[in-house]
Amino acid sequence: MPLTNNDRKLYADLDRAKTRREHGLFMTEGTKCVLDTIGHFEVRSLCATDKWLAIHGHEIPHQVEIITVRRNELERMSHLSTAPEVVAIYRIPQYTIDTEMLSTGITLLLDRVQDPGNLGTIIRIADWYGVRQIICSPDTTDVWGPKVVQSTMGAISRVKCHYTPLPDFISEHRGIPVYGTFLDGDNIYSCRLTETAMIVMGNEGQGISPEVEQAVSRRLLIPSYPPGAPTSESLNVGMATAITLSEFRRNLLE
Repeated sequence: MPLTNNDRKLYADLDRAKTRREHGLFMTEGTKCVLDTIGHFEVRSLCATDKWLAIHGHEIPHQVEIITVRRNELERMSHLSTAPEVVAIYRIPQYTIDTEMLSTGITLLLDRVQDPGNLGTIIRIADWYGVRQIICSPDTTDVWGPKVVQSTMGAISRVKCHYTPLPDFISEHRGIPVYGTFLDGDNIYSCRLTETAMIVMGNEGQGISPEVEQAVSRRLLIPSYPPGAPTSESLNVGMATAITLSEFRRNLLE
């Protein structure tokens, strides 16, 4: 089946949040991202060159609609600086929050994280540390944007992201400890951390909002070294997430 002009235009426009919402679609690009996600989402279509299909065609489920395209067609659809040999267009899934998981493990809460690369990195970090769902404030960047999807390196197929007002969400799940990182918190390396927790990570420039801060029950500090020495103002939110989750997992081993 050939690629229609309407489809080509639609796929090229999936870098716009409005288009993704209206059509309920998102795109992954490149061999790794496509093969890591192909079995986890409903596929609208897969567009690939003959060269790519000759090598990887056997890895695609037989029910997937495959459209053979030329490289220059992929260049017009791609959102990457160098067009790949394959793209997959998926339907955006509708998730429900797993309340049992909330009460038995770690859940990340993201408060107004704006940079797509940061969100993608956080999803990848969550995947590494076994965090399977992330609760995002409504003004956190869209998880289905191409820059986010690509930077997760396939982790988006294993970590589910939900969008809801965080103060209301925390209020509805009282009894679960809520941790946040601050410059005036307790040293994370000397704290006893709980196995079940909600961990809030804040905006890149402004940190955790005052409304969400009020709901935080445990304030943590990732200390710089050596203490008191001139240093950077703060850590990147992705780096801070990795350190925080690492400490929570290390506590389980003690």
